[in-house]
Parts: sequence; C-alpha cells; structure tokens
Amino acid sequence: MMTCIAIDDEPKALEVIERYCQKISLTSLRATFREPLKAIEFLNREKVDLIFLDINMPDISGMQLLQTLSPRPLIIFTTAYSQYAVESYELNALDYLLKPVTFERFLMAINKASAVLSSKNTTSPDEDAAIFIKSGPQTFRVRVSEILYLEKNGNYITLHRKEGNILIRENMGDIFDLVPPADFIRVHKSYVVGIRHISMIEVHQLIVNGEKIPIGSTYRDTLRDRLGIM
Repeated sequence: MMTCIAIDDEPKALEVIERYCQKISLTSLRATFREPLKAIEFLNREKVDLIFLDINMPDISGMQLLQTLSPRPLIIFTTAYSQYAVESYELNALDYLLKPVTFERFLMAINKASAVLSSKNTTSPDEDAAIFIKSGPQTFRVRVSEILYLEKNGNYITLHRKEGNILIRENMGDIFDLVPPADFIRVHKSYVVGIRHISMIEVHQLIVNGEKIPIGSTYRDTLRDRLGIM
C-alpha cells in the first residue's frame, strides 16, 4: 500500500483528495496539510511514498517545497493552472492534475504511481500487483497478471480477462497511464497485450489465451526487440 500526504491551502481540494483516497485500497493517506511549512516538518520525521502537492501556496510554493526534499517521494502536482506543467516535469514530477480533478484522472495517476513503486521494489513480475479500473459507475480491482490484452473498439477499450471482460472509456494513446508499461506491449493500433500471456508469435499475428492478435507492421520491430527475438 502506498503511503501518501496531501499539501494544499484550499480545504475543498484536500477534501476531494481524501475522498478519492478512501475509495482506493492502494493508498493510505497519512495526513493533509494546509500549511506547507508544517508539511516539511512532518516529512523530516516521516517517510511517505507519494505527495499530492499544490503549486500556488502561501510562504513557499509547491515547486520550492519539492526542491527542499531529499530523498524525494513521488510527486503528483495538483493545481488550477496549466502553465506550470512543463516546469513540473522538469522536476521529475510523476503527474500533473488540473483542478477540478476527476476521479478517473486521479485513478490514472494512482495506477502510474503504483507501477513505478512496484518496479522499484521488485525485479520480477509481482503476481499480486493490482490496479483499479473504472467502468461506468463501477470501479473494479484487477490484478495486473490477470489482464490478457486490451482491444480498442471505437471510443471504448475492452480489457480481456479469463474471469470476464471489462469495458472502459479510454484512449489507446493513454493506455500506459492505466497499465504498467513493464508488463504490456502495444502490437497493433488497436491492441495492447500482456507479455506474460503471449504463447506464440508469427510474422503477422501472435496468440494470447488461444486468441489470434494481429501484429501491425509499425510495431513488429519493437516487439521483436522487446522480446529478444532474432
């Protein structure tokens, strides 16, 4: 479970983060702070995995606060201003959430943080690693190892599992914000597959759980390089 804190001088913004964290068992929100200097005092005593950090605050900005931290936890900036996005990524922030933050976008950021922490903490695939997938009014906890492949269908993506499929509204270009890149590879404009589930590869297709998945010509070399195929 990821330990985290939230720093924001707006009480309503902290309430949103707290409410969202309560919905997700991947996170443990240790504390919230309206005063950045008090947050720094806390961080000098306690270690956390992740900080939700506002940028415009009294006394010290989120950017300035980040530069005081050593070692740095993962940082997800939360702000109403888009003009700081480039600077935030130069500071190696994990993500940049614009207010008002939707639960779907928050969930994507949490999944990204979980993937980063998993890759740091293990050198082999974690069979118990899980992400949360929102489908309509429902949110499903899905083990990464259970995902066979993802298939684009119009404005939706179908997440295929042996236990049943889940339909989500997502762009294929953003799919690696949802699933960990270390465990999946895009093989076609409409398909991303779980590497561990590939049972056979041919020139124009591969097999996942008995299903034939096409390999796009623009993805063939990347697939061969990634899997070490001569």
